[in-house]
Amino acid sequence: MAKVELKQPIVAEISELLNGAASAVVADYRGLTVEQDTELRKKLREAGVTYKVYKNTMIRFAAKGTEFEALEPHLEGPTALAVSKTDATAPARILAEFAKTADALELKAGVVEGTYYDQQGIQVIATIPSREVLLGKLLGSIQSPITNFARVLNQIAEKAEA
Repeated sequence: MAKVELKQPIVAEISELLNGAASAVVADYRGLTVEQDTELRKKLREAGVTYKVYKNTMIRFAAKGTEFEALEPHLEGPTALAVSKTDATAPARILAEFAKTADALELKAGVVEGTYYDQQGIQVIATIPSREVLLGKLLGSIQSPITNFARVLNQIAEKAEA
């Protein structure tokens, strides 16, 4: 069997992974211990993020012609690919949080909702809370004035009864 025939399924797997993805982040995992890598993979899996190590050339072929092609300059050395189809900030957020405790982990770059971000940009993206947290904050800020208004009306009604 030719080498190309062995590589085609891997390229197809990466293409399928990137197809419809909200975000993809590439990271240098060199220097992580097995325990750290296992813990990182567990956190990413719990958040619904696919994290896998691929050969750079395979990622290049799979990303060619897509919005993820912008990651090509960063595909050097050991590269891990973290992809999320639902939460756009999850890969960057989890990897950046984990990098605080594991100095060996380095975020290289990423594409979030079609926009390319370099290392500094992906660090900024990592500070954005998840969609659920943002919706909770929005709901809380909408509810607060209504709750206060209801309390005032209740106090006026109690005062009128007295």
